[in-house]
Amino acid sequence: MAMQPWFPDAKLGIFVHWGIYAVDGVAESWSFFLGDVSYSDYMKQLDGFTADRYDPDAWADLFRRAGARYAVLTAKHHDGVALWDTSAGDLSVANRTPAGRDLVGPYVEALRRHGLRVGLYFSHLDWSHPDYATVRPAKVEGLVDNRFAVPPPGAEDPDRWERFLAFHRAQIDELLERFAPDLLWFDGHWERDEQQWRFAELRERIAARSPATVLNARLLGHGDYATPEQGLPVVPPSGPWELCLTVNDSWGYRPHDNNHKSVRQLVRIFAEVIGGGGNLLLDIGPRADGTVLPEQAERLLGLGGWIDRHRDAVYGTVAGLPCGHHYGPSTLSADRRTLYLICFDAPREFVAVRGLRTPVRRAAVVGSGAELPHRVVGGFDEVPGVLYVAAPAVPDEYATVIALELDGEVELYRGTGHG
Repeated sequence: MAMQPWFPDAKLGIFVHWGIYAVDGVAESWSFFLGDVSYSDYMKQLDGFTADRYDPDAWADLFRRAGARYAVLTAKHHDGVALWDTSAGDLSVANRTPAGRDLVGPYVEALRRHGLRVGLYFSHLDWSHPDYATVRPAKVEGLVDNRFAVPPPGAEDPDRWERFLAFHRAQIDELLERFAPDLLWFDGHWERDEQQWRFAELRERIAARSPATVLNARLLGHGDYATPEQGLPVVPPSGPWELCLTVNDSWGYRPHDNNHKSVRQLVRIFAEVIGGGGNLLLDIGPRADGTVLPEQAERLLGLGGWIDRHRDAVYGTVAGLPCGHHYGPSTLSADRRTLYLICFDAPREFVAVRGLRTPVRRAAVVGSGAELPHRVVGGFDEVPGVLYVAAPAVPDEYATVIALELDGEVELYRGTGHG
């Protein structure tokens, strides 16, 4: 499977962690795995999961207005509770909760009505399945000896593991055949080794059924793109990549987590991600009834407003200048003839660019189109001078973007100077 061109140009996706854990507002799956609540108390949340205000069209409209081009819903987290009416087992919201129906299908249909690509999250591991904790890996660094993850040493049952793998494959087949997702976002790979998971075989199986489906990297070497989590990489990964990041400090709904990132913080992170050639997958956690917190919707819309004002610098671009040429991120048009400089602080007097060999034909503020005077100062032999662009009179509230229209494709000087 080749990387689909829509993915690296999407720039923003919305991650949705929604499941029974929203009923009590506990950590998704991890709360029982780590002993914060008992497994029985965790699963009692099945009785309170109603989804009675679930409006997937409202979700899709919000995501579109945020500037997202795709979304990823947790079809099944580590707790094993499926959000669709799975035929492979009975642990689903359709069978075991008052919601009583498939919740994935309406999400898929709504996204497509709004022109968004469909992503589904699926956890390989399943801490509820009776056949999951039946084998131990030969060696997995950091493996926790937890009864939900592995059996005691000497109590392995390879036949039961094979039954689990058949269940695992059957659920993935269902997602592909029923929903034809554009993206499968896998997780939960760390408790077994590649030989046990047989991920090479799984990738071939997916390719045979849905060759256009993009796969993330959590397939132990068999995915299409890298997925750094919660921390912006200082050095961007090579190839396609995506940073998954929470709007507050939690993946799912946690009523006491009010530490939401500001719109300015989100704009800054987003700009740094796209400047490094990646996508941002920004996570929200709806309540058990399906409603999105106003604080989270407000931040998505704030980010979307900035993206809409600067869409030329976002969509249809690739990674910009390496560090050192401009004090801030930048993006580059696909034809490599327009350079977009992103300035987080209001520029004072000028914005400087070093090492730019290609002459600048025009400098203007993205959004308003206001032209900016510019000139090159210094330079010697093969070493270009410094480009100075006059500061805009009216900076953007969150980040100002300046477009440099170049006289040809961008060419940079990366040497150490002359003399």
